[in-house]
Amino acid sequence: MIKAISMFKNTPAFSSFSVDDLEKAKQFYSQVLQLEVTEDKVMGLLHLHLAESTSVLIYPKPNHEPATFTILNFRVNNIDEAVRELKSRNVIFENYQNPAYGTDENHISRNPQVDVAWFKDPASNILSVLQEKQA
Repeated sequence: MIKAISMFKNTPAFSSFSVDDLEKAKQFYSQVLQLEVTEDKVMGLLHLHLAESTSVLIYPKPNHEPATFTILNFRVNNIDEAVRELKSRNVIFENYQNPAYGTDENHISRNPQVDVAWFKDPASNILSVLQEKQA
């Protein structure tokens, strides 16, 4: 019997996603979401620096198609406050009518385990703020 080797168990990894306009993405993530963003001018990429030393790579793609799923979820302690703050920065939240995850008048899907509000970046990729509930 061959013993399985976990090749990637201790290998650092990162996620990435595409946008159609790197400058608009830089402005949105750094100014609207107020995250640390650095530029790799040689490669033409952005590095989005998140909590706990997590990094996400943002790259330009001329034929970019927005993700049809949530690419980034931001955990917050108070979703109503987070949504209110982002709306004050002109972020527009999605409105869903689906019975499983429909949103209320504040654009928040309220469920027993988690409350979620979805919005889009300038490239129409889907992001969310979410508040997990204690069991």
